[in-house]
Amino acid sequence: MGMRLVGLDYRRIEIAPPFGLRFGTVNGRAQFHFIARGPVFLRGEGGTLHAMNTGDAVLLPRGGVHDLVSEPGLTGHDVAAFEARTLCNGVSAIKSCSGEECPSTNALVFSGCMEFDLGSMHPLVALMPEVMFVGTLLERYPEILPMLEAMERETRSDRAGFAGILARLADVVSAFVVRAWVECGCGDASGWVAALRDPRLGRVIAALHRDPGRNWTVAELAAEMGSSRSVFAERFLSTTGMTPVRYLTELRMRLAAQWLGRDRMPIETAAHRLGYGSQAAFSRAFKRVMGHAPGAAKEAKAG
Repeated sequence: MGMRLVGLDYRRIEIAPPFGLRFGTVNGRAQFHFIARGPVFLRGEGGTLHAMNTGDAVLLPRGGVHDLVSEPGLTGHDVAAFEARTLCNGVSAIKSCSGEECPSTNALVFSGCMEFDLGSMHPLVALMPEVMFVGTLLERYPEILPMLEAMERETRSDRAGFAGILARLADVVSAFVVRAWVECGCGDASGWVAALRDPRLGRVIAALHRDPGRNWTVAELAAEMGSSRSVFAERFLSTTGMTPVRYLTELRMRLAAQWLGRDRMPIETAAHRLGYGSQAAFSRAFKRVMGHAPGAAKEAKAG
């Protein structure tokens, strides 16, 4: 997969609590945040809240309106309205305290706005999760950790060239996130990517990910592809290695595991959102695919 990241705007932000910063007013551009000193809360447009601490990093591949706040209930104010000074080309600094030294209680964040150039694979961006946490990749990709540690050192320092180094590190870490997601986060990535290379199958995959809770029929999916049911079913199986029904079920369960574990969503809510008529039916499907009951996903995250 060819992939290029184009960095557009980076900010080193040192700010005293209480604060609320709003990002993502430019639609379609990715946003990256690294927390060099926390804690900070990331709040999505729908109000979903994620706690982030020192050393955490997150990529929002489609950007969108979101806030970084020191406390959950605070209002976000457009980050572009804060006074900033230029550090180097494309990198600026926002500092809420005067003098050389700021209190150690101040939050310290490095943020970047960027565009993905994935060539013919650009549909991947539309299908990525809304929020992608770098910390979930460290066990499988330990090479990311030294980059995060370098980001923390550079963000806290004022050494020559630190701003440009941070911008490049942010690009590299973001690229790792996207590659890791293609390789393991989306499941059966090789078939997935192969399907997206076929524009007609790509439309079907995109439709399933846009609306996983819909009661899709093979006839409806074949219509998305513009073929007969038999041709569609054969093409889908040969490319992805699974039937459309199995693919949709596994997609739903991966989403459910994320919602239950990370977002603490109630099981009943996840079941309803994914189109199951009863919590019992959802639980049976979850256990069949994931190997354990949905309640175990919530308990594992809590532990």
